[in-house]
Amino acid sequence: MNRTPVAAVGIVGVSGYSGMELARIVAGHPQLALALAISDKWAGTTLADHLPIPSAGGALVVRPQKEATAAAFAGLEIVFLCTPAEASIALAPVALEAGARVVDLSGAFRLPANEYPRWYGFTHARADLLPAACYSMPEAGASGDIRSARLVSNPGCYATASTLAALALLRGEIIAAEGIIINAASGTTGAGRKASEDFSFSEVDGDFRAYRVLRHQHTPEIERALALAGQPPLKVTFMPHLLPTRRGILATVYGRLNQGKTAADAAAAIERFVAGKPFLKAAKPDAVRLQPIVSTNRVLLGADADPERGVAVAFAAIDNLVKGAAGQAVQNANLMLGIEETTGLLNLAGSAP
Repeated sequence: MNRTPVAAVGIVGVSGYSGMELARIVAGHPQLALALAISDKWAGTTLADHLPIPSAGGALVVRPQKEATAAAFAGLEIVFLCTPAEASIALAPVALEAGARVVDLSGAFRLPANEYPRWYGFTHARADLLPAACYSMPEAGASGDIRSARLVSNPGCYATASTLAALALLRGEIIAAEGIIINAASGTTGAGRKASEDFSFSEVDGDFRAYRVLRHQHTPEIERALALAGQPPLKVTFMPHLLPTRRGILATVYGRLNQGKTAADAAAAIERFVAGKPFLKAAKPDAVRLQPIVSTNRVLLGADADPERGVAVAFAAIDNLVKGAAGQAVQNANLMLGIEETTGLLNLAGSAP
């Protein structure tokens, strides 16, 4: 591991699910020090009042959103934005002008400007920042040099699982680029912490449903992520579902099997894809499940194929709050700082029995 000084970082939106997970990871990171935490909900209290994290980070007093200013960001190496997209668009330039680098966990900088009205429902107020934003999914490829990037766009949770599963088959030339269908199911924390009837216990428990049918904002993100990873332009059909569990995503990718390819070829493509990638692990298709990856930055990947029916399937399981958000954000911060990308992430405890 390269030895670098401890970098001071800040988290805006620390009381959200991704912000809470990020504070937990940063508190145990040997080369990051949490120096600023912002949340209106927790303002005036310490992080230890809400999170079981070590005393050094736990003693930090949370400041209100109005104090997310250039003065507050000055001296920080990295500011993590765990805020809604429109809030991130307003806050990112403030942090950048203060000399900090930004890792944004929202969708604020993931797409071209012309896509925001359709997929996010607003016109992008800082389209001038988009060309310089580095979209970084480390195992797939980034849109620029992350070591020099000032603004890094952290991928979405569904996009991470879906892209990695699809990319393994595409790079292995197992499936055609046309006609890819992705079904993915997420735990309720993927919807954020804001209360609503749709995500209350009585509405979710014992139920299973699709939502945002054919209009989920991760659809164009998956297509862009695959293009940034070297694939030709393509369109995917993406369908999200809500699982009656707290966390985790299971994505299933269906593709048209290329002539002459077999189930063994599909499995071999997964093995080649995960090689040398410390957070990716190959598994048999029916072993790709949520329990082994919950609370970790790991990704389980598996694939199978049926030549008789001309179809191949790939599966990816991730924790939507870790690899799908906070863990990948720390992984990207490690790469930005030039330290080993696994730092602070290998010892996250899983929950498999």
